Amino acid sequence: MKTTFCEKDGKYVATLEGRLDTASAEKTEKELSVLKDCTGHDIIIDCEKLEYISSSGLRILLAIKKNAIAVGSKVNIVNLNDEILKVFKMTGFDGIFNL
Repeated sequence: MKTTFCEKDGKYVATLEGRLDTASAEKTEKELSVLKDCTGHDIIIDCEKLEYISSSGLRILLAIKKNAIAVGSKVNIVNLNDEILKVFKMTGFDGIFNL
């Protein structure tokens, strides 16, 4: 699992690449912890190169969303492939996140 960050147009952009599963969740969660200081910045999570997401990965995204709401920021998830979009729909995450 590879995670990269940049700031674009006043927003924080996190790009996820690979498999966000139980094996990579702890490392990925630490890497994404920089998004906790998002006050004044909305967050975009780009999943174009994300191949798989498990419940551990969904939990990480939900924590990011909850933190962002608490500081008045928004989270948008973009470029979901069909398989990951199915997971979001089955779990109801399509109603939680702006896709």
